[in-house]
Amino acid sequence: MINSLRTLLTHKLKSNNKPKVNNGGFTLIELLVAMIVAVLIIAPLLRFMITIVDTDRKEQAKATSEQEIQAAMDYIARDLEQAVYIYDNSGVERDNAGKADDSGIRNQIPPVAAAPGCNTDNCQPVLVFWKRKYFDRTDKVKVKGKDTKIEKLTNGNDTFVYALVAYYLITEPNETWSDIARIGRFEIHDKVTSENKKEVDDSEPSPGFKAFNLNEEGSKLKQKLNQWKKEAGNYETPVQILVDYIDNTATGIKPDCPSVFPKSDDKDDLQ
Repeated sequence: MINSLRTLLTHKLKSNNKPKVNNGGFTLIELLVAMIVAVLIIAPLLRFMITIVDTDRKEQAKATSEQEIQAAMDYIARDLEQAVYIYDNSGVERDNAGKADDSGIRNQIPPVAAAPGCNTDNCQPVLVFWKRKYFDRTDKVKVKGKDTKIEKLTNGNDTFVYALVAYYLITEPNETWSDIARIGRFEIHDKVTSENKKEVDDSEPSPGFKAFNLNEEGSKLKQKLNQWKKEAGNYETPVQILVDYIDNTATGIKPDCPSVFPKSDDKDDLQ
């Protein structure tokens, strides 16, 4: 009897010393709760990070656009410093009529006179003027189709020629540029006259360029230059984009421009 009890106790003790298998873990409900909590925490953080990145991108784009617009304004200002004559609205909005009082150059410049990058429906001239185009002696021009340094035509000197410059507001949809509006620049210039005609000929003027004629009819410079006509043939010089993302929305605000020049009694000067 005692031996039987001893054997039973020994077997019981050995059974208690065996390692127990742990079947513990997360239930499906616990996993779902954990996932919901994680989403509630991570989603706002992701939205916050996306907002920060998007705001930073917009601020950088705004700063870049402001810098580009300022650079474009500085470029136009430097261009105008070389101007010898600026057309008013009568010169830009009227066609050449063959008469001193009624003429303009609208049909002599793009877009009416076709040029690459400027179509009639969405390319509007906003500033047109004649200027002195400066050439450094190291600049190159075309002479019989070959690049030739200015110094070979001018005995080593710098020189200048007259050029017609026009700025345009372009609204044409384009894959390269924005769908808002942009400012384009068009320039054609005269030939450089060679001082060594035995060695080198004159340079080639821009296709379509013709120098203005001060012997045209009319008693005023405006009347003479409003009768300017382009050379025969098409323009080949493209309108170059100066700056993009221009807002052309009408604001209805009338600018308060101070008068710094004496007023003219001639009503034609106000046309």
